[in-house]
Amino acid sequence: MTAFKVYVRPILEYCSVVRNPYLIKDIRAIEKVQKRFTKRIPGMKNATYCQSLTKLHMESLEVRRLRLDLLHAYKVLFGSVHVSTDDLLITSDDNSRRGHNFKLYMLSHIANQCASYSNRVIRVWNNLPGDKVDF
Repeated sequence: MTAFKVYVRPILEYCSVVRNPYLIKDIRAIEKVQKRFTKRIPGMKNATYCQSLTKLHMESLEVRRLRLDLLHAYKVLFGSVHVSTDDLLITSDDNSRRGHNFKLYMLSHIANQCASYSNRVIRVWNNLPGDKVDF
């Protein structure tokens, strides 16, 4: 487990904020690496992938990529990473909506790019509960 987490998983997650697969075939191909690994662990051969992940206290690579995207959005919004979001995102301090007060909105020229960072992150970010987005 340690060898996989230290040597293999970083390669699979490298630059996932920039280059995140969006085609089902690509997502499955990346996930297949971890799935094959979990099947080789003693006692996991007959378990489903989901059962293996639960028993091994692991997450799917897709969930980990989403977490990295959200973490990056947090860092950008709160100034830990200095990236200009003027061309990608619009922030709003609208307190009238449920959830947190740091809602993101997409600029219209980005909306048609299905693989863009903005498309992946905005819906999930805006649906986070208020106690998960504190500064």
